Amino acid sequence: MTSSSKKRSRIKYKNAGPSTLSVSHQSLERYLRRFHRGQVLVIGDLMLDHFIWGVVSRISPEAPVPVVHVERESMRLGGAANVYNNVLSLGGKAEVCGVIGQDESGQALLKELGFRRQRHPGIIVDASRPTTRKARIIAHSQQVVRYDVERREDISPQATRRIVKHVESRLGSISCMVISDYAKGVITPSLMAQVGQLARSRNIPIIIDPKVEHFPYYADATVLTPNHMEAQQAAGLSGHNHQAIHDIGHSLRQKLGCEAVLVTRGEQGMSLCESSGASWHIPTMARQVYDVTGAGDTVVSTLALAMSVGASIQEASIMANYAAGVVVGLVGTASITKAQLREAIHHTV
Repeated sequence: MTSSSKKRSRIKYKNAGPSTLSVSHQSLERYLRRFHRGQVLVIGDLMLDHFIWGVVSRISPEAPVPVVHVERESMRLGGAANVYNNVLSLGGKAEVCGVIGQDESGQALLKELGFRRQRHPGIIVDASRPTTRKARIIAHSQQVVRYDVERREDISPQATRRIVKHVESRLGSISCMVISDYAKGVITPSLMAQVGQLARSRNIPIIIDPKVEHFPYYADATVLTPNHMEAQQAAGLSGHNHQAIHDIGHSLRQKLGCEAVLVTRGEQGMSLCESSGASWHIPTMARQVYDVTGAGDTVVSTLALAMSVGASIQEASIMANYAAGVVVGLVGTASITKAQLREAIHHTV
């Protein structure tokens, strides 16, 4: 081992007290090597991200808006579908469960998921609602406008029952569960209560990417991953320094009975608040920030996959922080590979 490698061999983060969170690169590498053993079930709002790429050379004579000359279009997975895709990209095994419409966007989403059959046991087709689609027009690497096609009403009780039945049938095969909540109707109080009970009966960790309006649904989850703004709104507290985040995170954790709250803070990194009462600040590993689209999906998928192969919440949070640092350097909804994550971990200065 070189002298520079020795300097990088352990990662240390301090909290507000005397304790130090110390994780070795060797430990993180050990979990990376196990990623292929992880089996993650993702439940939530399936979305199709439609990107329209072009250039702007003039302003419209009809209104003071840019005219985008379209050069190409692309479809990518969003929401719970992107979490599923991230787990696969990281080398893990994944299943996905949610609702789509009986429309072209639904067929396009199934195609992007790689499902050759028209139907998949975990995906419910509901002809009464459209497949959620977010269309982004991008010119010169900047988003010009976004328009959404969606219905935000709760899914039907029949669809909820079908999802719960499918989750119950998969309990013997999964090692972690992710709730990817974008408030598009899939995550309801009834669904969370039933799925949570099933997971707890088998001691399966539940990782939640939350929405503020649904925080009361998440009682007794393992880890919540709100961003800074969501955490402030849900806790009814404000502040940006480490002490404020400590208070906000622990307030949420105590209200909901969760084991931990991982607050994502953009350029300031992340803060982990645990049931012991400790909180840790994990500085960002991003070199450049081009686009935060899908970064939350990357965090929750990496966190879940790491925990599914035995990593502690602390170790998994550090791995998720590395993954987020990579994905924000990419334009558009993106997934990270195990090779990219390994490179990020081993090239920390």
